[in-house]
Amino acid sequence: MKVLEFLKGIKSPKLRLAWLVAIAADAIQIVALPLFVPGGMSPVDVVLDAAAAVVLIELLGWHWAFLPTLAAELVPGLDLFPTWTAAVFFVTRQQVHSGEPEILPPGPAPAPRRS
Repeated sequence: MKVLEFLKGIKSPKLRLAWLVAIAADAIQIVALPLFVPGGMSPVDVVLDAAAAVVLIELLGWHWAFLPTLAAELVPGLDLFPTWTAAVFFVTRQQVHSGEPEILPPGPAPAPRRS
């Protein structure tokens, strides 16, 4: 499966777990949609979204992308879009991984870092 190959390629255990939580939360909401149909404010749906938000913030830290994601999850019908997965993608796509060069903006060279 492509998802498992992708997750194996992520070196950080926290990032891997964050991706797994986001994918699982979205999959549960999409696959189990008939259970959540009574409304976007279904207690099970709200608990699932709140748990996903808490776990992702714990793993990745606070990011503004989580706020509109949580708001979108409360709108009936938007659960059909993988919003948690999209938020994790947005949050993790800009992180500089060790071993990757840091790309600096044009301009004068910054002072060397001292460890």
